[in-house]
Amino acid sequence: MASEKQVIVIGAGIIGASIAWHLTKAGARVTVVSESGAGGVATPNSFAWINASWGNPEIYFRLRSRAMAEWKRLANELPGLPLAWCGGLRWDMSASDMEAYIAEHSSWGYGIEHIDRARAARIEPNLAELPNFALYVAEEGVAEPVAATRALLADAERHGARIIASTVTALVKTGDRISGVDTSHGLMSADEVVVAAGVGSPDLAANVGVTLPIETPPGLIVHSRPYPKLLNGLVLAERLHMRQTAEGRIIAGSDFGGADPGMDAGATARELFAVLKASLHGSDELELDFHTLGYRPTPIDGFPIIGRAEGLDGLYVAVMHSGITLAPAVGLFAAREILDGERDPLLTPYGLGRFAQ
Repeated sequence: MASEKQVIVIGAGIIGASIAWHLTKAGARVTVVSESGAGGVATPNSFAWINASWGNPEIYFRLRSRAMAEWKRLANELPGLPLAWCGGLRWDMSASDMEAYIAEHSSWGYGIEHIDRARAARIEPNLAELPNFALYVAEEGVAEPVAATRALLADAERHGARIIASTVTALVKTGDRISGVDTSHGLMSADEVVVAAGVGSPDLAANVGVTLPIETPPGLIVHSRPYPKLLNGLVLAERLHMRQTAEGRIIAGSDFGGADPGMDAGATARELFAVLKASLHGSDELELDFHTLGYRPTPIDGFPIIGRAEGLDGLYVAVMHSGITLAPAVGLFAAREILDGERDPLLTPYGLGRFAQ
């Protein structure tokens, strides 16, 4: 049976964890291999905004909308998943761009509202500066990225998956198929290998002649010490994007992908944190705890790479920015394709073959 396949998933970030969880639930024998531990490299540095609203063409909007629905399905199947539908308030575009944006997304069925200053103040009463008008999407949310990843991996392990801390040094190719991986702990065989290793994916794929055209722009996020509640949801203001985590930390970047770290990341972090404090009433005792600097695995056209490598059996690739939003849908769709050969139509534009055209 297809569900008895042995599958190795390289990478323990949110994408690898979701694929491993969905495969395990479907009956596959899954081994997750990662040198970085649960959460991977990019996931801990994520702003973790779940949305379908960031300047995307409709075809990508549809995938992201489906992913939002799949987060709700996943939360029902895995109670306690750290997920909050806290809403998103934004005014980080010009007035004309916001008007065009709301018209477009409303026509696609996104629950986006045009709100005034008074409504913005009711949504986020601690903002020091309020916009004359803003956009609000009540259905947007956040997942606490590392905790969500660990929950998926722990549940997969409870259902039979193996989680191995090891370094994958090479993919093993036998004829025209990938038959396993070579690791710091020795060779491991599999019917299918999933490369979901984020920024490490291109080097692994290149080992077997597969080119993954990916950029890795840095993004700096500042993290405060835990603090009494100041923010109710996501705030995407002109100068910074911010939210408060479940443990009370306020995290922020110059945009949701993080700030340009510049020549001195520490100095950039301190400057950004000063902007954060000035943006909020009641933040006098708020303190910077640390900053993270993540490298986002971003395909050169900005869209995910999801699917099998053409002309090479046994290799499935799942690399993308917006991993937090897309994770549950990618996990579900990838498991179906790997086990049953069923490719969801929403994935049609996102195969690796598009770069060869």
